[in-house]
Amino acid sequence: MKSHLVFIPFSGISHLRSAVEMAKLLVEQDDRLSVTVIILPSRFGDEAASSPYVAALSAAPNDRLRYEIISGGDQQNAEPIWIDIHIENQKQKVRRAVAKLDSSTLAGFVVDMFCTSMIDVANEFGVPSYLFYTSNAGALGLAFHVQHLYDEKNYDVSELDLDNSEDELVVPFLSRPYPVKCLPRGYASKEWFRIFVNQSRRFREMKGILVNTAAELEPYVLESLSSGGESGDSRPPVYPVGPLLHLENQVDDSKDEKQSEILAWLDEQPAKSVVFLCFGSLGSFSEEQAREIAVALERSGHRFLWSLRRPSQDVMKERPREYTNLEEVIPKGFFDRTKERGKVIGWAPQVAVLENQAIGGFVTHCGWNSMLESLWFGVPTAAWPLYAEQKFNAFEMVEELGLTVEIKRYWRGDVLAGAAADLVMAEEIERGIKRLMEEDSEVRKRVKEMSEKCQVALKDGGSSRIALQKFIQDVTKNIV
Repeated sequence: MKSHLVFIPFSGISHLRSAVEMAKLLVEQDDRLSVTVIILPSRFGDEAASSPYVAALSAAPNDRLRYEIISGGDQQNAEPIWIDIHIENQKQKVRRAVAKLDSSTLAGFVVDMFCTSMIDVANEFGVPSYLFYTSNAGALGLAFHVQHLYDEKNYDVSELDLDNSEDELVVPFLSRPYPVKCLPRGYASKEWFRIFVNQSRRFREMKGILVNTAAELEPYVLESLSSGGESGDSRPPVYPVGPLLHLENQVDDSKDEKQSEILAWLDEQPAKSVVFLCFGSLGSFSEEQAREIAVALERSGHRFLWSLRRPSQDVMKERPREYTNLEEVIPKGFFDRTKERGKVIGWAPQVAVLENQAIGGFVTHCGWNSMLESLWFGVPTAAWPLYAEQKFNAFEMVEELGLTVEIKRYWRGDVLAGAAADLVMAEEIERGIKRLMEEDSEVRKRVKEMSEKCQVALKDGGSSRIALQKFIQDVTKNIV
């Protein structure tokens, strides 16, 4: 019997790409399945729908994988609204889109963590909802625990001083105490805390949760999530189906020349000799911080490829852009002294760079997709979290899993929350880079081993393939 799933990802590019890879995998694995991915407008207008990535998806016909793009309508260029309200406002459009589908084959909705209110629409059509959690199982466990503390024990982490508290949380999904200082900055906002708690409540209504991780990567967390949990802390089954990665090299024409130049330079460097610094679509640094990084790179003696961008006045309205006056920003003489071993760029083709044999280490913002990409290619990382759940990711990768090098333990600030970051001094950065680039370090050995395990997990008979088959069996049971 044919089964059709409706995917509703969040419009942020990292969420969207992961969801599309999940949908592709499902239709490849079972010819009974088909998927419609509903692409919502961003909170800032039709940014997602007009992106080259979405255009490329729409241009690739597939009878069992189609894309329904929902227009932002009169929201184009409007002031951004709270994310939960924005998703609520899309319900009627989603309802109309789903009503066009064959109801006899509709098997369920697969929704993003930010789109949990779409459960209500799924209920109207009489089908179950599944969560696709684009981050790691540890962050999912933390979300469940924070909500459980608030609802069952009246413990509100938003009232804590996240920057200065010496308190630690005993999180049942982690093997060691979790410092309050490492909580994502969003928990300090009453409004974001409300949204996060409501999300986690709705997570519990799902029939199952797909997570972009592998059983071998987060065994302790996944085993804890599968257990009975604390009193009153019931949770749906979890399917670790990752790592799901967008590894295709899709570059628009305007960036093709830049990519060729970057990769040509890397091809000239010795194997594992280059440290790559790149910080995601929202990553940027002030002139003062850029100078500290430059000093650290020069002192480290290592070859480097550094993706550097300037902050925007309001990151929610304008993404970071390239510096136009690097000679004025970076210490005098830096480029002359390092021209034989370093390159400073703006945009970076991250996947193509990580895949290159010259890369020996990656200083990253700890976005989960970036962490998975680095593991896939066996590149050790150093943690520099900037926003969202990245402080948690850094803690888990450094302290729980031993797969990442620490630059510093506690990080202030969050670019999305508008909280200023502390200046990280050149000495700290240099020390982190040198540890990262050690040839025979334990972190490098563990990353190599985990890379092999992640790749095996996705093969027939691997843990992630087995979890995916269990999910497909669950879905196809819905059609009678």
